[in-house]
Amino acid sequence: MRDIAVFSGSAHRELAAEICAELGIPLQPSTLTRFANDCLEVQLNANCRERDVFLIQPLVAPVQEHLVELLLMIDAARGASAARVTVVMPHYAYARSDKKDAPRISIGGRLMADLMTTAGADRVLTMTLHSPQVHGFFSIPVDHLHALRELAAHFVQYDLRNTIVVSPDLGNAKEAASFARMLGCPVAAGAKQRFADDKVAITSVIGDIDGRDVIVLDDEIAKGSTVIELLRVLKAQGAGAIRIACTHGLFAAGALGRIAQHPEVAEVVCTNTVPLAATEVAAGNGLLTILSIAPAVAEAMRRIHDGESVSALFNQQGPISGQSLF
Repeated sequence: MRDIAVFSGSAHRELAAEICAELGIPLQPSTLTRFANDCLEVQLNANCRERDVFLIQPLVAPVQEHLVELLLMIDAARGASAARVTVVMPHYAYARSDKKDAPRISIGGRLMADLMTTAGADRVLTMTLHSPQVHGFFSIPVDHLHALRELAAHFVQYDLRNTIVVSPDLGNAKEAASFARMLGCPVAAGAKQRFADDKVAITSVIGDIDGRDVIVLDDEIAKGSTVIELLRVLKAQGAGAIRIACTHGLFAAGALGRIAQHPEVAEVVCTNTVPLAATEVAAGNGLLTILSIAPAVAEAMRRIHDGESVSALFNQQGPISGQSLF
């Protein structure tokens, strides 16, 4: 992979280093400077000319700072005559702004996609977008990964004969059904309603929950309102032990600590698409398990660089035996 150059923004350098270790290549240095007027400047401190450049930067808090840094990295790579610039964005925070559900509001997911394209990105590699339609907001190729197989490979260690997979809402039911097939489990979904003040209500879970252990699958956990409301309903419908799985463990505003207070929760599993501080991990009171998506992202990057199919990574169907896809 001599013609590849990988740089990282400041959002998640640990993940970038892990990805480069999987690829067997060095993480190239870069410098972020903040001037007296609060403007940012990015310098890529390695040759980019006619190279396949990958820029690793999940959009996590502070999202606006990391977004501007990413745009500047893209512009720097384009100005340095990179042959191709691929944005590796494991978490796209603006994917939640995907529709006009109130008068006179912006659709941030589309606007930020346009900004990346205008800055000079040729391709995007991302994981588990909040809504499938966000893929179409980009006018450049997008490789959309998911972490279902990594999550499933973790859960097959348990006795799942009395387990059901539950999606918090019908919007995530398709992914939950795919996940349930991997585990050989049935699937259920919550009847969820979100109100204007961002409050969440789940009236019931559609499926046979009584007496069963549960794996709750969601794309991300931010404030945890949906998961906590779902825990209430699952308990009322007679669920047993509950494990919670998500790709993006944001755990904002003390969400992990609030979830850990529920005695029926046996485990919370997320991936490392976003960085977690030690204090946030400690709030899980030993319940949190973090899985690495570095092997999956590294393999996708290798395939992009070599001109191979990325979608072929997800063609395997049915139950898995416990081994990771990679």
